[in-house]
Amino acid sequence: MDLWCMHAKSSGLFLSEKPICRNSRYYHSMNVEIKISRYQLCSVKAMAKKNSGNQSNQNSGHNDDAKSGGDELKRNDPMESHKSRDVNPKKPHHRPLNWREFRAMLYIQEQDEVQDSSSQSTDRASPLSRSHQLPLKWAHPISAPENGCLLVATEKLDGVRSFERTVILLLRSGTRNPQEGPFGIIINRPLNKKMKHMNPSNNELATTFADCSLHFGGPLDASMFLVRADETSVFPGFEEVIPGVCFGSRNSLDGASELVRKGLLKPQHFGFFMGYAGWQLDQLIEEIEADYWCVAACSANLISGVSSDNLWQEVLQLMGGHYSELSRKPKQDF
Repeated sequence: MDLWCMHAKSSGLFLSEKPICRNSRYYHSMNVEIKISRYQLCSVKAMAKKNSGNQSNQNSGHNDDAKSGGDELKRNDPMESHKSRDVNPKKPHHRPLNWREFRAMLYIQEQDEVQDSSSQSTDRASPLSRSHQLPLKWAHPISAPENGCLLVATEKLDGVRSFERTVILLLRSGTRNPQEGPFGIIINRPLNKKMKHMNPSNNELATTFADCSLHFGGPLDASMFLVRADETSVFPGFEEVIPGVCFGSRNSLDGASELVRKGLLKPQHFGFFMGYAGWQLDQLIEEIEADYWCVAACSANLISGVSSDNLWQEVLQLMGGHYSELSRKPKQDF
């Protein structure tokens, strides 16, 4: 029998490069491009090698096929000959996207389609033919609050001292436990102080975390900390907000200090927040519907720069459209 091999190459997220081999009596050679979704193209190549023997030899018996099959595949592997002709270096391996990153990729592609459809230029490439890569920092609007989303204050909160031009990381959305209610921390109000400047009575704060930065987290009385770590790391005692970002409270300090002593984390991975912001679930929904807050999903790399005073403008500009216009509006005076 003749051996043929089909090799599917994906231009994006849906297919993996994996050869599919079958036996056939006939010679086949084809190159087919298939659109498997609104955003996805894949290229399928099929190659075959004709055996030198005649038909009677091929049908001589199953035992002969079994004995010679392995050696024949090694000698005449079409994928090996295909690899030898490939002059392009292999692309580096990228980790799979998590669902938040996948959603962000779809949003970026949709925005490109909208721009292309409204553009009068004829020489621009179609979004389907572009090779999209998720940027290091990204943010896009979402319709409802979720764990790990951002609440970005609009101009309606100008003059409200605690919340004007703030960006709040929602640690819990309150949907799983409505009695608890949603809560989060303001991540763009650095106090320009370190923990040691506050003369903490807690031994761990005074020693292990003495040089950690302090931030104003909100008007409610409680303190928390954020941990920026590898997305695949799991640390007991911390609650994951999004992959790569966890939070803890005073009860987690001993465990956090132990992780630092073991070298699994470093003090600079921690940011401490004095105070937090909280709502009743219905209260937050009403404020969002009244346009006090823009709701956005974002990358973990964006949250890691919590000391930036310009985070409010940066998030809105990454969201694009009328959100970008909002970032350039002067603050209202009251």
